[in-house]
Amino acid sequence: MNYKIALFTFILFPIVVFSQIKGTVKDEKGNALSFVNVYIEGTYTGTTTNELGKFELFLKKDQTKGTLVFQSLGFKTQKITFDTPHQIFEVVMVEESYELAEVAITSKENPANAIIRNAIKNREKNSMIYKKFTADFYSRGIFKLKNMPKKIFGQEIGDLDGALDSTGTGIIYLSETVSKVAYDHPNQFSETIIASKVSGDHKGYSFNTADGANFDFYMTTLSLGGMKMISPIANNAFAYYKFKLESSFKDNNGFLINKIQLIPKRDNEPVFDGYLFIVEDTWQIYGVDLTTKGKRIANEFTKTLGITQNYTYNPTDKIWSKNSQIIDINAGAFGIDFFGKFNHVFSNYNFEKVFEKKDFTKQMINYEKESNKKTDDYWGNHRQVPLTDEEQNDYIRKDSIREVRTSEKYLDSLDKVNNKLKILDLVTGYTYNNSFEKWGWGYDGMLNFGNFNTVQGWIISSGFSFFKSKEEPNQKMRINTNLEYSFSEKKLRPTLSYYKRFNNINYKTLRVEGGWKTQQFNENNPILPITNSFSTLYFKDNFLKIYDKKFVTVKFSQDLITGLHLKTGLEFAARSPLRNTDFRSWTKKDKIYTSNNPLQPFNENSDAFEKHHLWVFNLSTHITFGQKYINRPDGRINVSTKNYPKFQLTYKKGLLGSKENFNFDYAEIHTNYHKKMSNKGDFGMSITAGKFLNAANIALADYKHFNGNQSYVSGIGENLDSFNLLPYYSHSTSKQFFELHAEHNFKGYIMNKIPLINKLRTQLVVGYHQLSLPEQKPFMEFTAGLSNVGFGKFRLFRVDYVRAYQGDFIKDGVVFGLAFIDAFERR
Repeated sequence: MNYKIALFTFILFPIVVFSQIKGTVKDEKGNALSFVNVYIEGTYTGTTTNELGKFELFLKKDQTKGTLVFQSLGFKTQKITFDTPHQIFEVVMVEESYELAEVAITSKENPANAIIRNAIKNREKNSMIYKKFTADFYSRGIFKLKNMPKKIFGQEIGDLDGALDSTGTGIIYLSETVSKVAYDHPNQFSETIIASKVSGDHKGYSFNTADGANFDFYMTTLSLGGMKMISPIANNAFAYYKFKLESSFKDNNGFLINKIQLIPKRDNEPVFDGYLFIVEDTWQIYGVDLTTKGKRIANEFTKTLGITQNYTYNPTDKIWSKNSQIIDINAGAFGIDFFGKFNHVFSNYNFEKVFEKKDFTKQMINYEKESNKKTDDYWGNHRQVPLTDEEQNDYIRKDSIREVRTSEKYLDSLDKVNNKLKILDLVTGYTYNNSFEKWGWGYDGMLNFGNFNTVQGWIISSGFSFFKSKEEPNQKMRINTNLEYSFSEKKLRPTLSYYKRFNNINYKTLRVEGGWKTQQFNENNPILPITNSFSTLYFKDNFLKIYDKKFVTVKFSQDLITGLHLKTGLEFAARSPLRNTDFRSWTKKDKIYTSNNPLQPFNENSDAFEKHHLWVFNLSTHITFGQKYINRPDGRINVSTKNYPKFQLTYKKGLLGSKENFNFDYAEIHTNYHKKMSNKGDFGMSITAGKFLNAANIALADYKHFNGNQSYVSGIGENLDSFNLLPYYSHSTSKQFFELHAEHNFKGYIMNKIPLINKLRTQLVVGYHQLSLPEQKPFMEFTAGLSNVGFGKFRLFRVDYVRAYQGDFIKDGVVFGLAFIDAFERR
């Protein structure tokens, strides 16, 4: 008997639980209508049509009859009853008959302004409708390329794992997500990913989550790219927009809907174009159909980005809830076009949910263990928006390609071709891969030649590496050796390093390194070799100061708990001073080089310290308040909120030195803080304080050195760790110090408002830097400059004017920021 019941339940299960209504929606001319809201009247069960106008609506077991509502911006809302759980509908929608609102237009008040003022006045009240809720979420994301060339800068692009056809066109990313979300005002959020699917990657996880789809126009600003966009119903909306009442209409519930056109006052501001639909009397949002430009979101390669939202009315709860959303992206450069679209469907809202404290933890998003292993049957019964033929074919084609291209036979054949050694590889470098077993080795080549300094002369270096990885538990291992030869010294310095990451859950890592190398006195390596080579040979400014180091280092790090990361290390180093050996230059023959001793730059025969050896123990903790994380079966991704500062506590001890005076104790506290100031830009601050104990006669290599700059060039990014005009070693100390850096980038808040200047699309940046040492007046820098400097899509420069004081005015100067400086790794 139990067997019969079980069998009967199994047979009925698809009918009872996964009953669905299907159909197609077109206009009167027979054109398919995409992004039409389809929902059951009086409920939060709904979906939307795809690009071909097709829809599938999954019913709960008690939803065997009801009324379907079809709603789309620009069309009359329609209602159709259904009385069985399996029906197919062909729906024809009629364009909305707009009428001008019957409002007296006077010279004193634009009728659209009155509507927007009411929407602003009621914005906070209406936003509290979403104070707390749970909901089901479905998302599909797709990216397409068009006209991708076969080569870029001489490098073969290939077909991107079967994504592109012979014309360089195709889908490069297609994914879907099914999840459940919970929200409690103001900032408690959790999401459980039930199903995740990525075309061509059966182990992949989609990144299109509900958290990333949270574009709320009831907020004063919306984050897009690196900008805070102004909502058309923000308190300061009238400073950014003009409004025009284009028309009004009544929806099927009898509500008067006002269609308001947004007209930006200044084109380069963080604003939108398009239409906002507002419900009369309640002043809630009925829908949005808005677009912005790439230059407005500080992304030069984006042409346009569109946001369309539909809201549906629940007469029982008297709530207009966001049912569907589409994000459209159009980008490109160099003749390559890039298109993206994300469909989002919210359904089954529960606005009466009472949350407990345990409902929200530091785990922000959780991917269930089997979320990326759902069957086609599952997706067929849970996919809120039907696939187009193109999307369906992409899944099928890439899955079949994946089966072939992940096989041992295919990977070995591919490696056989790519692993062929060419004569030119002896110069440019070579890599051997075993793709199936996930290991390989490499040779760096001989191109790392051309750096020059006065101690070593011309330098050439190369190296070898071996690497291996394991998918479970996401381990990575790498062994590197480097050989550096200095022509003036006639010395070969080798180093060997071993690195292993044990997993990407707590990010436990081990690094062992040893050998013989040169080291800048400032271990932060503030002077790039390429910058020093240029300044030395052309201007005879040999800023780089180094010493000789034979060493063995062991370092270990891992997350202890969420928001607390530990790093520790132990090093033995035999250190020797070095002197200049190569005095050549290409200009300024009469100028004299400074010595390699930063303390006595004009005494060529002096050494920076005595030859010695020392053990150094290092322990530091990184504390990130408010840190949350995304949990996936293949690892954990830490997510830092910018509402709290980060702290780092460091203790360093020098011990067992060849002379007792080289031993020392050192403690340091460091904090940094970032804050987005609404649409007024980004503020960042960094503070460090430290103190030495028992360090009266320690070696210069163990001093606290500060990141100065005497080259007048820098990177273009945020500057919270270095000074602009401070000499590299003028303020090095073995006592105590206080260091502060602060910078605010207005992100166009000021420059966009200045006629003509705003066409340059530059961003005003101001900053303050301070260094305080015992028995000295503080060194201070005040800066004002422009970032995002460049032409067209290429914003590769930054310019800062700097004034430096130490008691009285010292000097001023202009520092030029170059994007390529950020690209070079500091040794």
